[in-house]
Amino acid sequence: MFADQLLAVRQSGYSASFCPDSVIQEGKPLRNMPAGATVVYRGWMLNATEYDRLAAAIGAATATPLTSPDKYLATHHLPNWYPLIAEFTPETFVIPLTADFETELRSLGWDEFFIKDYVKSLKTSRGSIVKDPSEIGSVVAEMERFRGMIEGGLCVRRVESFIAESERRYFVLNGRPFSPDGQPAPDLIHQVASRISSPYFSVDVIRRDDGVLRVVEVGDGQVSDLVGWTASAFAAIWAAV
Repeated sequence: MFADQLLAVRQSGYSASFCPDSVIQEGKPLRNMPAGATVVYRGWMLNATEYDRLAAAIGAATATPLTSPDKYLATHHLPNWYPLIAEFTPETFVIPLTADFETELRSLGWDEFFIKDYVKSLKTSRGSIVKDPSEIGSVVAEMERFRGMIEGGLCVRRVESFIAESERRYFVLNGRPFSPDGQPAPDLIHQVASRISSPYFSVDVIRRDDGVLRVVEVGDGQVSDLVGWTASAFAAIWAAV
């Protein structure tokens, strides 16, 4: 999955090396890390503990992670970025795992509910849309079944009517937005970039049926797929800064 990105980055003049699973899962040291380097992780999503281990291993190798653990969670966990851009994204309520989920949903009084944890939604089986609060238990059970855990808590988002084919992903690096085709990013992306201080993150936007552009997701750039991007466009981000 990442082979073409690795090649493109190396062709742009950057060095790259592999991070063994033992570093992330067991806290083993990183090998062959250039001293003083600024390190960007590129790989699968990591939970908070795993990213802490990675950042510690980078530091122990006398290098520096571009994104600190705090900044990683600033965009990886929805409750951290939502308050910063609340007016640009569907209304969201965070429910702790100890709460009565059905009661909490009924108190909102919405017609539909989009359910996810702090990071991901259920994209298999029945999906993430709940029309009756009594369905929430089955959604949570399937999230635990397919993902192995609920990360953080539940995020309940108000359902808005979107034009599906209009969704697009942008990346922001050091406050500068980048688009997959090199065209200027919409003003909305610049506004988001000015409010979120993480050094590298993704922003997914989609057009609502009434024509308004909305943010549907923010994520740490290191673990965001290149949806709609080529490997060469991805590498060009780093060459531009």
